[in-house]
Amino acid sequence: MKYTFDIVGVSPIWQFFNNQQQKPNNQGVEYLGTQKCTLDALIETVEPVPIKWGWNSEQVIETVVQFWLNNADNIRYWKARLNDAGRENILVARVADIAALQAEFETLLGKNW
Repeated sequence: MKYTFDIVGVSPIWQFFNNQQQKPNNQGVEYLGTQKCTLDALIETVEPVPIKWGWNSEQVIETVVQFWLNNADNIRYWKARLNDAGRENILVARVADIAALQAEFETLLGKNW
């Protein structure tokens, strides 16, 4: 199984949790929130996900680490946006099984391949 990880934005805490409650439980795609934009904080946020979905923990953590190592500009950008947004906001990231993420995008586009 292949995994993907990305930072998708900054959100007010209450809005993130409200969206989490309203979205359908899409197996294989998780949106996570953290108040810090550090590798340690992202790994800590991601750690429970493989257990929930039966994923390979080492591969998921490696995906996060590779994202961190290969996207310095992106990380600096989101770290600055999080700092600008203030304490009542969190960094939102997504970790997913690639096939499940593709299915989610196809659903959003109204296509069922």
